Amino acid sequence: MTDPTVHDGPLRSVQQPTALQHEAEVVMPFTLGLQGHASEHERQTREHVARRVAHLKGCAYSDELAPSLWTQRTYLVPSETLVEASALNLHMRGEDDLFGGVVPHAFVATKAITHPLIAPDAAAPLGWSHTLPEAIEKAVLAGYTAFTRHDAVEAGERLLALGPVRIKPVAETGGRGQSVVHAIGELTMSLAALSDNAFAEHGVVLEHNLSNVDTLSVGQVRVAGILASYHGRQRLTRDNRGAVAYGGSDLTVVRGDFHALLATLPPGPVRKAVDQALLYDASVRQCFPGFYASRVNYDVAQGIHAGGEWSSGVLEQSWRIGGATGAEIAALEAFHADPGLHTVRASCIEEFGPLAPPPASAVVYFQGEDPEVGPLTKYTVVHTDGDTA
Repeated sequence: MTDPTVHDGPLRSVQQPTALQHEAEVVMPFTLGLQGHASEHERQTREHVARRVAHLKGCAYSDELAPSLWTQRTYLVPSETLVEASALNLHMRGEDDLFGGVVPHAFVATKAITHPLIAPDAAAPLGWSHTLPEAIEKAVLAGYTAFTRHDAVEAGERLLALGPVRIKPVAETGGRGQSVVHAIGELTMSLAALSDNAFAEHGVVLEHNLSNVDTLSVGQVRVAGILASYHGRQRLTRDNRGAVAYGGSDLTVVRGDFHALLATLPPGPVRKAVDQALLYDASVRQCFPGFYASRVNYDVAQGIHAGGEWSSGVLEQSWRIGGATGAEIAALEAFHADPGLHTVRASCIEEFGPLAPPPASAVVYFQGEDPEVGPLTKYTVVHTDGDTA
């Protein structure tokens, strides 16, 4: 199994801070009180990302410590998006304090916010925004979010008039737990498999299902004063159980903000995806003023809807370390090493099954037997054809 202390470059570890270090900054992975993303491969990946972020920032790395033991300014790499109340307790004040994001309410970090309720008085968590779904209507697929079984049935019946419906339990990630239904009977059976708690605590998304889908990623990261924006495509693979799983992403990363990214794109599907992601991002910031993030990523599905026409829409957001982060960090490192570099192509790869040597140029985040998913190799490569000034 990968040793997280093995790395490229002069990355440093903090054990016993000296008095002089107390005024410095330290980068640390953070999981205290957070749920999910706790598998061995995710833990090692998070630690490796934190080490590389520390190197970019020119500061020290520390293994995770309880907040009561922090003696320095601490930059966190959390396993999840943080909620504002918790972030304040951790002395987080803005995007320069973490690799990820902070939201005013926990549900804001989920796919639930992407769609409207079936009615203005439908059940919803405290802080729900009716304005956001209206603002992003043209950036997403047709769908609803429901927090009761009754509302989910009504939402499904409405959407079945358009064609097949994808049911997405909000608490699940990576496509797990989703199903596609074609008729009322299938809808009822699929919803019956969900607990009342799943509805009340997290919610369920019901969405018009596309065929021949291509999933694009649009995102932005800011670390150590370097801002980079990107578009890319996700790849699917088969995990060790034979199920469809995330297999990595191929990113084109541009130095600068989203407008710098748009300037590189002609009209077409990719530009459409970026335009939709920008609308989603800007609308969230307007509807939830307490939100901030140093890492944003939006999954955009493009495919054919039941009427036979091409369609595009943002599926969900990620404001935490994610599957594409290895490639994001690789691009930031390339920009840091060469101030004249404007574009980087980077790929992150996840391969299940027998462990094979990755390419010689790869940065390996994990290779070994994960107790939950079995044998897995995760690595990043940078393609050496970027543009320079």
